[in-house]
Amino acid sequence: MLGVLWQRLTGLMDEVAQAFVRTSFSAVVRENWDLAVSLMDARARQFAQSSRSIPSFLGTMPRTLRAMLERIPADALRPGDVLISNDPWLGTGHLNDITLARPIFRAGRLIAFVGGTFHCVDIGGAPRPDARDVHEEGLTIPVCRIVKAGVEDEEIIAFLRENVREPDEAMGDIRAMFAAFAVAERRLLGILDQEAVDELEPVVEAILARTERSMRAALAAAPDGVVEDETVADGFDAPLPIRCRIEKRGETIALDFAGTAPQVPHPVNSPFGFSSAYAAYAVKCAFDPRAPNNDGGLRPIIITAPEGCLVNPRRPAPVWGRHLSGHYLPFVVLGALAKLVPEHVAAEAGAPAWNVYLRGHDRAGRRFVKMYFMSGGHGARAASDGPSVLSFPTNVANTPAEQFENDVPLLVVERRLIADSGGAGRRRGGLGQRIAFRNIGDQPMTFMFRHERVLHPPRGLLGGGAGARGRDLLDGAPIPAKTAGRLDPGSTLAFETPGGGGFGPPAERDPAAHAADLAEGLVSGSAP
Repeated sequence: MLGVLWQRLTGLMDEVAQAFVRTSFSAVVRENWDLAVSLMDARARQFAQSSRSIPSFLGTMPRTLRAMLERIPADALRPGDVLISNDPWLGTGHLNDITLARPIFRAGRLIAFVGGTFHCVDIGGAPRPDARDVHEEGLTIPVCRIVKAGVEDEEIIAFLRENVREPDEAMGDIRAMFAAFAVAERRLLGILDQEAVDELEPVVEAILARTERSMRAALAAAPDGVVEDETVADGFDAPLPIRCRIEKRGETIALDFAGTAPQVPHPVNSPFGFSSAYAAYAVKCAFDPRAPNNDGGLRPIIITAPEGCLVNPRRPAPVWGRHLSGHYLPFVVLGALAKLVPEHVAAEAGAPAWNVYLRGHDRAGRRFVKMYFMSGGHGARAASDGPSVLSFPTNVANTPAEQFENDVPLLVVERRLIADSGGAGRRRGGLGQRIAFRNIGDQPMTFMFRHERVLHPPRGLLGGGAGARGRDLLDGAPIPAKTAGRLDPGSTLAFETPGGGGFGPPAERDPAAHAADLAEGLVSGSAP
């Protein structure tokens, strides 16, 4: 019965995610799937999620709901209420991610919450690579009720609309989440009735307990030890070291990021909720990837970081590009774990995620603010080469070129894999890509991006070579990796994303695998 309920709950959340995507207005939701939806119990414990979800959103959503309930207690909620916030320190680490939650009642009693987080490309303000605090980066939405007893709060809606550049798109996505929540409530109550489940709480307890036992068993089966690793982010003025010490004892594991660089006056700081979500994600990937993702699997994991450091900054640090440090955490965790469980880890990928923000006017004269994701190569694993141009540790999808060209006056003039960009090794790293955009409109537009791995390439593991560094170019000339500028009509903006690191000594590569790489144009030269 528990297995049946689990499958139905997972199917329910997949349906909720599809309802959100199919009614959304933005390409970042509809095409990139930069979102997550989940079910949490009345105590804000996550117990079910959609199959396609952003790891950090799932890791932070229960934390956000607990913070919401501190501001608006559960006993003050009514059927039809929806809570909202984008506070970086309560949620996913920057203002562009909006989290909403709706209580679900049964027979007048609160039994669960359905929650959702999605990326909003524009949240007002003037986010840019040289921002000095979070107040410059956009509108902060404090915890509040955007819907009260099924009725939208018109004052909150008006305030949001007046502070973003694409109000129809932003509110379209928010209302799409309202619609998805209605599906979740109707379907959850229907499942409980159909399966004759009188109380949801025992089901939640059983799911969380089994997941916790699975993680503890996986940890117990691995060697004990204390291991460390350090990776380096490019940063702004100087490189930023990110350090991790792991103590694995029996069925528990503790991660400490002491020794990481202090927070900086640039928008690369990663609030602790975002940081801890990606650190826990790496542990889950290494030890128990097939068990359900819920709060139970996190119980054996302890994560600490000094307050005031790069991955646990104090307010009001600038955090717009928090992934520029937070996305390094899985790699430094896996780098340390390579000394304990080398068969369970991967080399570094061509990440943190690359993207570009574009602002201007479309062919009809309407203002647009759009974002385009570009993935680098994935790191190689003990048993396989790294996939090329695959998003990790986040898992956003690519935007089809045709869809992007439909939205903005840009032509994708080039998109190809970069030969030799994957790190050499017994297993080769995934390749990066070159992608170029030409302004085919009659007006200039502005671009803005902040990229990493331009100075420090993705590392290989256990003797594997590093992946290629990334590059940013305007009309063929290199430009800084964290910058804003103007793209004139006829000009071309090009990006070369980093390749993934290799795994194991290159001399141990199967000659047949190398011959296949040569035949496909993935590498050049005669030797691995």
